[in-house]
Amino acid sequence: MVHVKDHHRRLYPILIGVTILLVGLGASMATSRAASCDRVNALSSPFDKVICRHAADSIDNGRQIFRYDTFGDEAFWGGTLGLHQTIQGEQFGGIGPGLSPETALALGLKVDVDALPNPLIRQLRRGEVDLTDPAVTLALLELDAVVGVTGFFNDQGSLDAVGIQCALCHSTVDDSLAPGIGHRLDGWANRDLNVGAIIAFAPNLQPLADLLGVDVATVEQVLLAWGPGKFDAELVLDGQGFRPDGETAATLIPPAFGLAGVNLHTWTGWGSVTHWNAFVANLEMNGQGTFYDPRLDDADKFPIAAANNFGHLSSDPDLITPKLADLHFYQLAIPAPEPPAGSFDEAAAVRGQELFTGKANCASCHVPPIFTEPGWNMHTPEEIGIDDFQANRSPDERYRTAPLKGLWTHTQGGFYHDGRFATLQDVINHYNDHFNLGLTPEEINDLVEYLKSI
Repeated sequence: MVHVKDHHRRLYPILIGVTILLVGLGASMATSRAASCDRVNALSSPFDKVICRHAADSIDNGRQIFRYDTFGDEAFWGGTLGLHQTIQGEQFGGIGPGLSPETALALGLKVDVDALPNPLIRQLRRGEVDLTDPAVTLALLELDAVVGVTGFFNDQGSLDAVGIQCALCHSTVDDSLAPGIGHRLDGWANRDLNVGAIIAFAPNLQPLADLLGVDVATVEQVLLAWGPGKFDAELVLDGQGFRPDGETAATLIPPAFGLAGVNLHTWTGWGSVTHWNAFVANLEMNGQGTFYDPRLDDADKFPIAAANNFGHLSSDPDLITPKLADLHFYQLAIPAPEPPAGSFDEAAAVRGQELFTGKANCASCHVPPIFTEPGWNMHTPEEIGIDDFQANRSPDERYRTAPLKGLWTHTQGGFYHDGRFATLQDVINHYNDHFNLGLTPEEINDLVEYLKSI
């Protein structure tokens, strides 16, 4: 067998720069932390300085966890599903043709340009890297350059496992080098990511079939129906792969920015940011930790979760719980990005803001500046005029008032939890009809421009 290293040896010189890169990054973070703490007045109490240093450390630790921590989930994605086998392909000791960068990018995976040494960046710009070669994918994994995915290599240079991070779904890149290759944008929803197709790429879906009580073909049908930008977190709780109308039960990946001051975090209000981090790290990423939610004991609503005791998990060691605080702190620090200059009509947006707080009454629920209710931000399906399918898959059977800041970053895939409204105009038309607002076409356009501006 030819070893992986023989096939991407030409890329190995670029690894020399990695140590320099990491040392520089560490120094940069330390300098930033010191500068932040220097801003604390010299006359401040000693504990003020403790708070400042704690905040800076939490940001640094949380960023590292968000971007790189697998919580031990490689035991599932690699050891159980064998996803690493189809990534490296039979040429390198795996299965099938392997995963080329070209295919990975088409699946919505992203590459962090800041993890690439300069020689490789120059090769990419000159078109000298074969993006159809799975060996290049393996080299990128060795560089920790694939956003949200970590490869675990043995001494022979082959993959032993892969794990995933929060950043897989909740980060993208700015495409500054090429489509799908650029600087990280943490907190942005990756609406290009085809999670279902990536999972279906694993060679052993039998464990999922056994969990859901169906055959492998059905699991593949459910996963491939999700499409780009969608994920079904409730599938492993209730086994409902499709809505009554035959469409996928998956929902859009939401952004993870602009959450400071926001109470319930998910489309249907399962819990706070920390609750959902623990939920996802344990039940969706299949990390090794502790999770408690007795609501999952409801066998009528959550038959799979109840049968598998998902509301009462514990692992020793616990690789998740000690990291929740810093992860939470980092996520709350990610602001909603400002819209690009020229991306909206400023005069129309000013008029739209008056409508938002006045005639349209949007601000009664989307309260500025957090643009959701301060408090329990939940409504029944009847209140907002839509069906109850997704709400009924949650404990409170309601929908959350989604925060609106940074809407311009996640227009792909539509709006609402399932993308049922293709445009912002469609959303406003829905409320115009449901609440008999009497908005004119011109006023609707002004509201759209305002929403694009926040």
